Amino acid sequence: MESPIDSYLRQIHAEIAKLKDGKPYSTIPAMANVDPNNFGIALATVDGEVYEVGDTREEFTIQSISKPFTYGLALEELGYEAVDAKVDVEPSGDSFNEISLAEGTGRPANAMINAGALTATSLIKGSGGQSGFKRILSTYSAFAGRQLSVSETVFESELKHGHRNTALAHLLRSFNIIEDDPAPILEDYFRQCSVLVNCFDLSIMAATLANGGRNPLSGKQVLEIGPVERVLSVMMTSGMYDDAGAWISSVGMPGKSGVAGGIIAVLPGQVGLAVYSPPLDAHGSSVRGLAAAQRLSRDMELHFVRAARTGRSAILAAYDVTETPSGIRRNDEAADLLRQHGHRARVIELNGDLLFAGTESMVRELSALEDGVELVILDLRRTDQVSAVALRMLEKARQGMAETGRELVLVEADGSVAAALGQAPGQDRAAVSFASRGAAVEYCENRLLERYGNRLLLPTKVPVSASPALAPLEEADAIAVQALMTAKKYDDGEVIRRVGLRFGGVYFITSGKVSTTSPATSGDGVKLNTLSAGMTFGELALGSGNRQETTVRAVGPVEVMVLGAEAISELETSNPRLAVALWKALTRDAYTRVEQYLRESVVRIRD
Repeated sequence: MESPIDSYLRQIHAEIAKLKDGKPYSTIPAMANVDPNNFGIALATVDGEVYEVGDTREEFTIQSISKPFTYGLALEELGYEAVDAKVDVEPSGDSFNEISLAEGTGRPANAMINAGALTATSLIKGSGGQSGFKRILSTYSAFAGRQLSVSETVFESELKHGHRNTALAHLLRSFNIIEDDPAPILEDYFRQCSVLVNCFDLSIMAATLANGGRNPLSGKQVLEIGPVERVLSVMMTSGMYDDAGAWISSVGMPGKSGVAGGIIAVLPGQVGLAVYSPPLDAHGSSVRGLAAAQRLSRDMELHFVRAARTGRSAILAAYDVTETPSGIRRNDEAADLLRQHGHRARVIELNGDLLFAGTESMVRELSALEDGVELVILDLRRTDQVSAVALRMLEKARQGMAETGRELVLVEADGSVAAALGQAPGQDRAAVSFASRGAAVEYCENRLLERYGNRLLLPTKVPVSASPALAPLEEADAIAVQALMTAKKYDDGEVIRRVGLRFGGVYFITSGKVSTTSPATSGDGVKLNTLSAGMTFGELALGSGNRQETTVRAVGPVEVMVLGAEAISELETSNPRLAVALWKALTRDAYTRVEQYLRESVVRIRD
């Protein structure tokens, strides 16, 4: 099944591609002939999943998007105090190439404008046999997760036509902000701006910043968290120059643009976004890039105010129903069929907040389901917040599953998510929802029995002679045992056996269901299992000092046949052979039930 995020990106890419405003950057002649129709969007999560659409592998020069990464390298090598002495952290409110220098000191306002970026580049010296620029390029490559290279054509053009940057460098030298000959520093700066990247690379570089400086693909810690914190702070206030206020208001993520048409945005702890489209607006930022970032921020709730909590995978556990059976006792044929087809029903446990990051991990899990999976139980009981984007993506996933013949089943306390999904356009009903996982698993087991078995595996009435507990007996013996029983009926919710009662016989359910609960310190009983037609209860009291250790309650109307304690005593006296055969059959059935209890206890430990 296609991920809802992939289909969403395709949709907005098609819509935003229609924008024809702006023109590619022409001040540098080597950049003027780019195809204005190039347009790519890449979204990378902090665990390395990348969603991409359009021209995401088309290379272009990084330009001013290089600035945060060089600034981070300088901070890591020299420390805040040394770097702050050369370049400030205040927003300038000016365009990228303005002369924003402090009066008297000549200190640039921040490292995102060209004067500050030139200063940051001047702070990176050669070391370990590598020149200053080689060390800058190595850092960029570590952020991207692959070896990057330089466009020599663009570099030569920058060097030949970068008069304003040349003037800025000499002005900075006059204030001793740049302490050495500006010429080699200018070369390093023009080379760093001429590094070739693609949209995919930039999304990984942004995701590395979002991931606290650790590359989500390589696992390498490229930058420590302290410098990352400073870099993202300056990007938030100054990365978009004189358009920073509008960017913060409409996008709400630290961002950086480049005149080649690239834009990155970083949502710490969750995602890195990169967009590439060459036509620029009056501020030198990609027209389609801005539109895409605004749209994603709004639709995916990526604005820092909405996505303030650290994102993490929402997947706590995933397994099929054979690992956590419902607790319903089945006959041998039904149990064998569920073991054979149980992998077709999968349980996915979620936890934490379903903001963008949690939602992404959820829909990724749903999109990657194996072909044989037909039913999915989504356990939402540990989720704290289910955002609007989570509901939208979940509904899209639900629709995609339905188109491939799959069904989504929810586990939640109040049914609110199921009700919300039912209100989505094109849906005529809410999603199936249960308050407990056991009930949801039972539903899926029954669906599998209906599809791959026959009606006899889901009987509504089962005579005592057909009870699995008496299966080892000869037919005549089973009929003889049945003749000793008394028929009883119970209404919904009526207690049939209560904790502490003396052994009262063996109860054979002929129709309906009962639930068994065990006492808990909180006062509420812990539900153990549900028993349906053909199953028995009461006999386990014989192994507990003749005392009932669970409460058994009717779930809807229930009919039972009771083999009472007195009848059993009479049978032991009048027909010892049959009594022994009966106890062997009941013991065998009890062992089967204990095995089910042990398997179900694993689920309760998780809870």
